[in-house]
Amino acid sequence: MEQVTLMASQGELVERLLKGEFICRTSGEDQWRALKNPANREQIEHYLNQINRTLCSAAEGEVFFCGYLQLGEHERKVISAQFKEICQALIPMVEWLVLMQEASGQDASLVEGSALRLTELQTRIEDTPALREQLTTLSQYRLFGSTSTNVDAQIKLVFKRLVELGYLLKPNPEKQIYLATGKVDYLYEVIRFIDETEGLQLEAQAETATQRDLL
Repeated sequence: MEQVTLMASQGELVERLLKGEFICRTSGEDQWRALKNPANREQIEHYLNQINRTLCSAAEGEVFFCGYLQLGEHERKVISAQFKEICQALIPMVEWLVLMQEASGQDASLVEGSALRLTELQTRIEDTPALREQLTTLSQYRLFGSTSTNVDAQIKLVFKRLVELGYLLKPNPEKQIYLATGKVDYLYEVIRFIDETEGLQLEAQAETATQRDLL
């Protein structure tokens, strides 16, 4: 019976990985713990290898996701499309990270497990003209697609979209508290990689945009 349960839980884990989800302590602690176990990880890797997939990790082994084992023409097209999608989202995502850091008054960057209290953030943004402008600009990016001029509608749409994209979780539907997932940590690694290889300086661009809004 325990073996059946184990197989079922591994099946659910593999399904999540194949859907493109990121497994971390916040997004699924039991499955994250399973992947931290070398024996379990080997079993998952063995299965994934049979369908040309492999288990990947980020944030020093604290976040797990699925990648291709070997790259053929089809796989390269898929990865190219995914990379293009990520690049299109980078600037708005970096600007959102900057906005959250400023609105929360924290020096530390947002990381997996960080809690965001929507009501408190909204109040601070509404009370600060520069932050309101930042939110308006941010919410109008194609990634979010807001047409509203209302702070309440803008910030709720942004957070709703980030939950859909897997960057945030809302553990309790009755409370306006969100948790950052390991996909945020993965995003930092993507930003660093692109900055180092392409010289795009995305973080600097976001900070420049922020300063522009403050002037």
